[in-house]
Amino acid sequence: MTQIQANQIKLEPSWKTRLLPQFQQPYFEKIKHTLQQTQAQGIPTYPPNRLIFNAFWQTPFEQVKVVLLGQDPYHQPNQAMGLSFSVPKDIRPPPSLRNIYKELARSIPHFTPPNHGDLSAWATQGILLLNASLTVEHGKAASHSRIGWQHFTDAVISLLNQEKTGIIFLLWGNFAKSKASLINANRHHILTAVHPSPLAGGKFHGCNHFALTNQLLIQQGKTPINWQL
Repeated sequence: MTQIQANQIKLEPSWKTRLLPQFQQPYFEKIKHTLQQTQAQGIPTYPPNRLIFNAFWQTPFEQVKVVLLGQDPYHQPNQAMGLSFSVPKDIRPPPSLRNIYKELARSIPHFTPPNHGDLSAWATQGILLLNASLTVEHGKAASHSRIGWQHFTDAVISLLNQEKTGIIFLLWGNFAKSKASLINANRHHILTAVHPSPLAGGKFHGCNHFALTNQLLIQQGKTPINWQL
């Protein structure tokens, strides 16, 4: 598991500097131990070790202007890529992502739903695609939600809250909404909605978050997101 040794973690430098104290905490040793034990037993974990911190590589700290918070990675083979809601180009977009595309098509002029689910183009524009848990066991949703990852990602949210202003936090579903307590609403923008999962009965449709995000960015003199993928 050299990929998650503190001195070898492949993170963009601005993140690595800020997160180094977290890598030295006892809870992070528990995360490493759990992953080592699970993988030693032949149980697959997702995403691949090299992509666990992909969100932090794709979106440097200084460039973060939007945070899209997910719960945990996809738990089937070849889907998780270290970016919330995103799957590699050769994998069919999952149902939640297809509902995201429907809302984009409704609210963003000329948006055409792509035939893939790779959201890397959003990450490189300053959207931190962050899952609250960065790993998961094969076939077991939320299986790593209690091994320490939430201490780590709560620290990430707190860092952004304290060191930056004007970030737009997109919190979809009750789990994501619970993270609002970590965010100063006087310094940042918090947009909440039901989860885009089909289990929500289509209530995500009409939230208008993508258009609102661009309006808020423009008001701050920042470049709006090109949502087209």
